[in-house]
Amino acid sequence: MRKYIALLSILLILGPSLVFAQLSPADTGLEATGEPVYSTTTTSIGSWVGSHLIAPAIAIAGVIFLILMIYAGFLWMTARGEAPQIKKAQDTMIRAVIGLAIILAAYTITRFIFTAIG
Repeated sequence: MRKYIALLSILLILGPSLVFAQLSPADTGLEATGEPVYSTTTTSIGSWVGSHLIAPAIAIAGVIFLILMIYAGFLWMTARGEAPQIKKAQDTMIRAVIGLAIILAAYTITRFIFTAIG
């Protein structure tokens, strides 16, 4: 037992010294820091709206869809064969899928309009 404790102590003491390695100067990426901070390209209103408003809304809709599907699955699993409870779970799943389809269709139409506008 003393051998194991001694070996563990040596490993704990000498182990961190293995990670004190230095990067070579070529791997630091300092060349990229000399570039300008602001780019000269302009973004259109469509790309700004798409990236700052629509994309997070689609992500939130996906999370809500996932929560509804988990909830409906939980309802179905705990229904114990009761027809009204199973029907409620199935309706929840169907409505969640329909809602997601409507949201994705709206996203597709919105994206088409914003790309057509420019």
